[in-house]
Amino acid sequence: MTSLSEFNKFTNELKTEDKIMPVLFIGHGSPMNGIEDNEFSLRWARMAKEIPTPKAVLVVSAHWLTKGTRITAMEFPTTIHDFMGFPKELYDVQYNAPGSPALAKETVSLIRSTDAVQDHDWGLDHGAWTVVKHMYPEAIIPILQLSIDYTKGPQFHFDLAKEIFGLRKKGVLIIGSGNMVHNLKMVDWNMINQREFGYDWALKMDYQFKKLITLGDPRPLINYESLGNAARLAIPTPEHYLPLLYTLGLRGTNETVTFFNDKAVGGSITMTSVKIG
Repeated sequence: MTSLSEFNKFTNELKTEDKIMPVLFIGHGSPMNGIEDNEFSLRWARMAKEIPTPKAVLVVSAHWLTKGTRITAMEFPTTIHDFMGFPKELYDVQYNAPGSPALAKETVSLIRSTDAVQDHDWGLDHGAWTVVKHMYPEAIIPILQLSIDYTKGPQFHFDLAKEIFGLRKKGVLIIGSGNMVHNLKMVDWNMINQREFGYDWALKMDYQFKKLITLGDPRPLINYESLGNAARLAIPTPEHYLPLLYTLGLRGTNETVTFFNDKAVGGSITMTSVKIG
């Protein structure tokens, strides 16, 4: 386990730099991706080698919904196994990366649209650790989570992301972790391991989301309910989609966008992920 002195050096080095960190949206999919070396998890690992090594990672996960905005602020966040019915091997995983109380405090100070709170109870849920475990297996980079206020609409989350843009200038990698298309009730479990199997409406919305992201106009993506019935099927509940809006809110002027893990699974989930910058 990393010592307090070792992880404090990361936050002590959080100075504004000339270059800013990229920002990611990761389609995290099944918790099993946390222990499988498959095409999705291997791509996460390669992505970590393609971008600069961050001084810290801040994850907005679909699986931490709160009333109000909270950020993990403990020295060592626990590994949360927030799922049922999976193999014991998955529950045995402990991702013992440090946190950063100093970065949590700084992040709270940047958020002006709401009274963000430092949290000492949550930890790292599977929307966070299943991804960063592959990206940074040494578990020495501080990892924090920012919650999603379930009482607020899409515009709030997009605007809040803009308030923490400065963290990108200090070497912090910000990851939105969810899925663009995520309808568990319509998953074909017999086809869950069949890559590139998606219902017509799922593939249609995945294509439309990518097109809108590339065009750089966030308004239709913020007002996704206006995109028709396919959007309502793709986003029956917003928690897996809202992390994408955090990623888009963090997009700077004239930044390039690339897509990866661009595949559907189980018919009604897409793993499509986004790199900005």
